[in-house]
Amino acid sequence: MRILALDYGTARIGCALSDPSGTLVRPLEVIEPADPAAAAALAEQHGAQLVLVGLPLTPAGEEGAQAVLSREFAAELERRLEVPVETYDERLTTKMAAASRREGAGAAEDSLAAAHLLEGYLAAAPRREGG
Repeated sequence: MRILALDYGTARIGCALSDPSGTLVRPLEVIEPADPAAAAALAEQHGAQLVLVGLPLTPAGEEGAQAVLSREFAAELERRLEVPVETYDERLTTKMAAASRREGAGAAEDSLAAAHLLEGYLAAAPRREGG
């Protein structure tokens, strides 16, 4: 299943895409400014079968103001798309993206964060499915 992951921010959206097998993840260009119509168009362009929006939780796992904005963004995408839109915990993805940049990754940090989000989601898939 091809999945588009989005690291939503009020200024820009980091984007990453899985291959159809859910094995490989690659960062895409950021969407700037942050625009749900552009994100929906990107999902359609790449044939995404699921869109994953990062949900920024506090270290204690609680939702703050940014999480509310991310949920609103996900709801707007759901209205625009005919594929499911899910949110997924994005804690630590920004730190992981910064580390990837320091190690030489060439993609934008926001898109690297989206790639780490998607990798985490894919790695957790067997646990979510009870396997």
